Formats: sequence, structure tokens, C-alpha cells
Amino acid sequence: MSGVDQDFADFVAQNSPRLVTIARLMCGDRHLAEDLVQGALARCYLKWARISGDHEPFAYVRQAVVNGYLSRLRTRPWLERSMAEPEERAWPDDTAAVDVRLVLHKALATLSPRQKAVIVLRYFEDLTERETAVALGVSIGTVKSTAHQALARMRIDPDVGGLVTLRSTSVEGELS
Repeated sequence: MSGVDQDFADFVAQNSPRLVTIARLMCGDRHLAEDLVQGALARCYLKWARISGDHEPFAYVRQAVVNGYLSRLRTRPWLERSMAEPEERAWPDDTAAVDVRLVLHKALATLSPRQKAVIVLRYFEDLTERETAVALGVSIGTVKSTAHQALARMRIDPDVGGLVTLRSTSVEGELS
């Protein structure tokens, strides 16, 4: 295996789980998320020597995943409207972490694709407003207003208000 191939293989092994999580939070489907990441990695592999030398590779590949997600919605918007429950609900788990994850997935499902992308990049990936704006190709004001609208929509769900209670209960349990 050449040095570039080994570098790419190391990158994929180290970063694939995080990229799939990002994609899954945006699209709500693990299989589609894996497809998005695989497509982004396939496109990036062809330019890997340049990507790994000139850019921060993770940011570049993450951008390719976000672009793939948004592009897929423009060309096939019906794919976003799944009527099936997320696979995690088939085997309920009563731990606080799973409860929080289910509530967040439910709340994210109420958002538009752009709102999901903004929320995931701003709060899960912890990007600044400027970095999020660059990643999505929009203005900083659009990021601010979209995040505000998305958070307001998520807060309508009464379960989201219970997240604070769930978090404080799980933290108290860990402390005792």
C-alpha cells in the first residue's frame, strides 16, 4: 500500500464513526448516513494527496458529507420523508443517555434540512457561526436566524424541555 493510500486508510479508520454520526443527525437514517459518508470518502479519495497536504482533512470531508446531504435533498427530496420509526426505538433502553438521544432525534426530525445542518454543525460539531456559514455557503445572519428558528421549533416539543431534568438526574447518579 502506498503512503497516500495508507494515510487515507488511517483517516477513514479514525474518523468514519464521527462522520457517520454527523450525517445521521442530519438525515435521521443510519443507512443513508453511511451512504453519504461513503460517497464523500470516495470523492475525496481521488484528491486525497491534495486534501491531506493543503487542507484540514476532517473539515474538508465533513464539508463533502454536508454537501452530499444537501445535494441529495435537492435532487431527491422525497427521500427525507421516512414514515418508519428510527431503528433505535425497536429496542428501547431505559438509560438516560438513550432517552436523551431519542428525544433529540425526534426533535431534529421536525426541522427542515437546512435547519438540521445548522443545528448539527453549530451544536454537535461546535463550529462557530462563521464556520457554519462557510460550510453551508450562507451568510452569518442566515445561520443565526436559522438556528434561532430551529431551536424555537425544537422547544415546542414538551420532551425537549425534559432534557434538563434527564441530564441533571444522570449527573446526580454519576456523582453519588
